[in-house]
Amino acid sequence: MAVDLTPRQPKKTYGGEGSAYYEWSPADLPMLGVASIGAAKLSLAAGSLSLPSYSDSAKVAYVLQGTGTCGIVLPEATKEKVVGVKEGDALALPFGVVTWWHNAPDATTELIVLFLGDTSKGHKAGQFTNFQLTGANGIFTGFSTEFVGRAWDLTQDDAAKLVSSQPASGIVKLGAGQKLPAPSAEDRKGMALNCLEAPLDVDIKNGGRVVVLNTQNLPLVKEVGLGADLVRIDAHSMCSPGFSCDSAYQVTYIVRGSGRVQVVGTDGKRVLETHVEGGYLFIVPRFFVVSKIADASGLEWFSIITTPNPIFSHLAGRTSVWKAISPEVLEASFNTTPEMEKLFRSKRLDSEIFFAPN
Repeated sequence: MAVDLTPRQPKKTYGGEGSAYYEWSPADLPMLGVASIGAAKLSLAAGSLSLPSYSDSAKVAYVLQGTGTCGIVLPEATKEKVVGVKEGDALALPFGVVTWWHNAPDATTELIVLFLGDTSKGHKAGQFTNFQLTGANGIFTGFSTEFVGRAWDLTQDDAAKLVSSQPASGIVKLGAGQKLPAPSAEDRKGMALNCLEAPLDVDIKNGGRVVVLNTQNLPLVKEVGLGADLVRIDAHSMCSPGFSCDSAYQVTYIVRGSGRVQVVGTDGKRVLETHVEGGYLFIVPRFFVVSKIADASGLEWFSIITTPNPIFSHLAGRTSVWKAISPEVLEASFNTTPEMEKLFRSKRLDSEIFFAPN
């Protein structure tokens, strides 16, 4: 499989006044097209609003920085949900969901949101196609004033005024005094999970921590068809070599920190050896084995897996497949002595999937 796996940063698609929408393109990251995965990032300055839109792809959104508000209109819903969001929040956004995002005027930091999703049913493999409800590229500008007037029961003059008043970008800066709905604690239930506050699925002292998003803690994940996790490993710790054993791709965004990554593919060939840091994204092909070692700063990443309840097999640690294979098979497979086989098997008896430095 000769596809370039090199991690990439996104490129700005549109924006202004301190806000922007960024995308990763299959032209720069070919695995996006191969895996039919889309990836994008929204950055909103204080007082900015990302206009209502929907997408051709189901997504998982992850708040990388800041606090703000997300408006969500589920298919066939008669009322929007207004959800307060903050760093560490993950939201599952199924097909047909209309969303808007807002960063408060008094915010001290940008609101930055990562979007990862499945584009297999979309218009372009490996890239989201977003449909703006308003704005210069919104649906109102595509219809004639006659159709707009008939559909929304407006006069021709009012329809013309409405269409001509559309802002130029998918992101606008609200004027002084303009207010949006306040978030509702009730609306947040079942819509968001904070990965920095949720119970840990794995917690290894001086090693690392994992929170897994699945159908139990965020039910909408089932409709999205994707699983996700937030992984944080400590300084110089290692994440065990492992692979997805249910034919899933793993899409990884480096949230912060830095470290080294190796990926081994078919025929035992190392297909990626690189250094990563915050802001980069890469994709591990199906059944390929990946491992990471953090630098002194530690390493944190958010991943989606193209199945709602992913299963991983690890090749090192207490739950390693090697521990399950009989000694005789190991000895013959490695063409080694019984003494070396016992030494190999005796290691990492108490370690899980993260290994602290010696």
